[in-house]
Amino acid sequence: MSRAEETAIALEEVCGALPGGGERRPGQEAMSRRIAEAIEEGSHLVIRAGTGTGKSLAYLVPAILSGQTTIVATATKALQDQLAGKDLPFLAEHLDHPFDFTVLKGRSNYVCRQRLDEVAGSKDQQTLDGLAETADADQLQAIAVWADMTDTGDRADLPIQPTPATWAAVSVGSHECPGAVRCPRGGDCFAETARATAAAADVVVTNLHLYGIDVATDGQILPEHQLAILDEAHQTEDVLAQACGFELRGGRFTALVRSARSILTGSQAATDVDEMGGRLVDALTGHVGRRLVPADDADLRGVLELAGTRMERLRSELMNVPTDGPGDVAARRARALQALGTLSGDVDAALDLDGGPVPGYKVAWVESQSDRPVLHVAPVEVAEVLDQRLWGDRTVILTSATVPANLAARLGLTDHPHRFEDVGSPFDFDRQALLYCATSLPDPREAGYRAACHDEIERLAVAAGGRMLALFTSRQALDEAVEALRDRLPWTVLHQDDLPRPLLMARFADDETSCLFGTKGLWHGIDVPGPSLSLVVIDRIPFPRPDDPLLSARRDLVGDGAFREIDLPRAATELAQGAGRLIRTGDDVGVVAVLDRRLATNRSYRWDLLEAMPPMARTSDPGEVASFLEGLRRSAQ
Repeated sequence: MSRAEETAIALEEVCGALPGGGERRPGQEAMSRRIAEAIEEGSHLVIRAGTGTGKSLAYLVPAILSGQTTIVATATKALQDQLAGKDLPFLAEHLDHPFDFTVLKGRSNYVCRQRLDEVAGSKDQQTLDGLAETADADQLQAIAVWADMTDTGDRADLPIQPTPATWAAVSVGSHECPGAVRCPRGGDCFAETARATAAAADVVVTNLHLYGIDVATDGQILPEHQLAILDEAHQTEDVLAQACGFELRGGRFTALVRSARSILTGSQAATDVDEMGGRLVDALTGHVGRRLVPADDADLRGVLELAGTRMERLRSELMNVPTDGPGDVAARRARALQALGTLSGDVDAALDLDGGPVPGYKVAWVESQSDRPVLHVAPVEVAEVLDQRLWGDRTVILTSATVPANLAARLGLTDHPHRFEDVGSPFDFDRQALLYCATSLPDPREAGYRAACHDEIERLAVAAGGRMLALFTSRQALDEAVEALRDRLPWTVLHQDDLPRPLLMARFADDETSCLFGTKGLWHGIDVPGPSLSLVVIDRIPFPRPDDPLLSARRDLVGDGAFREIDLPRAATELAQGAGRLIRTGDDVGVVAVLDRRLATNRSYRWDLLEAMPPMARTSDPGEVASFLEGLRRSAQ
């Protein structure tokens, strides 16, 4: 019997144990067979699996049966929780193949026992690297009590929600941890325990960002593994680019100085480095939203060069602190040196950037985060890194409900054995969903579009009786629509900022006639089956911003074909993701309304967009869509 056949039989057996006996899903079976074949062949697989396929069981069963150590990397915490809290425990009980599994997160997700000791041993709370001065004393005490009882040390298991300052006082990131050997509490470190558990597990669940860091560091983060499954693969390129880069922000200098001052008294070098945070902010402020080459900007180059000089003086002072000092001085010294070394390396790397574009080059740009400018540095392409450190080392399965047509090329897979498969979706989209393109509206780039858009949203919502998720491609468009329509619609209108995400989605689902308005954060991962959602409105085709710094660098590298290589695949994927919020079960019925006439009228790219979307019936007739929605409204009453 072939490996694929064994996998199909095992999948059928475990699905039979699902509540209600499960149901046969041909796409799920096909997916599991293709993955089993890829594992056996040692080839890579890109597989599109539409909503409702049951892809997590489809890839977990062949992975477990293969006996290969497997890393499953997800893009969202919700999917990570589903795998670790539901799917893997279910398979451990019902799959006739014993295996161990665990979850591994980044180091800063685990409480640091050494930091807790320092908190407890600090007579003056404000001397704890300066971090605890804004920490909540009651929360610190609660965390200390919990740390003595928890087996994981994972922040997610903490029964309280600590403030960022409180958690920062009792945790460390990889950029400042000196390692278990150099830490007094390395022997019972929660993060090290998690890594040891992962090293012994058959299946490790993590996130795409941590997987990207592992690739960038040539395997220093995650256990050795023969098989990697990258879920929500359409986000792989951007997440890995972020993981392979770094950020420079004023707060990094502040944090370094706080750490250094915990063992240095009256240090002028520390004071001088502390000043660099403010100077960096000043040098970056005029560049927000733009690409730049740090060495070509006199002010920024001067700040970074001065920062490097001053950090070298601080390094000398830290090196002069005796390692046999009292208490935990050695641990604090090691942590400060680790943070200093990482920051110095990033400053040097920023100064070494050139203007490109050549394959493998990195780009720098400035964004504003919490009203403070941050310098981002990331590789323009990740294909070279993946070629050197991933594709030749293990079998990789990339899967998503939406897969850009050029994903394999963007990730450098084309020179390695790989296949692409599309197993479809179990849903009958032609019966369940209607795609409406509002061709009567002005072009989104024309005057009068916004007002016409608001009128059309109102008309559609009235026909549907509310039950609408309205998605916008910009924050300004969202805010204007809510302001215009909140008083015109007779139902609850929710802005994405009205409540925290879990409460917002619960409110939308519970109030069946409510309308939810949002931007990019609601295009992905929203799952509201049933009558609370029968209409998804998308204001315009989600082409990426022309001034996006990283994408503009990729366009420069591609040249004349950049629109079809960079912009169009992203727009198609985002449009399909937004449309995918509508049909979540076999019983859902509704309308996806795109208020951008170009979806129907632009001959050069409309079929690229339509082919990426679920195979819904299509119309541009306002009367037909109104009649369809009114029928749904009557059936829901």
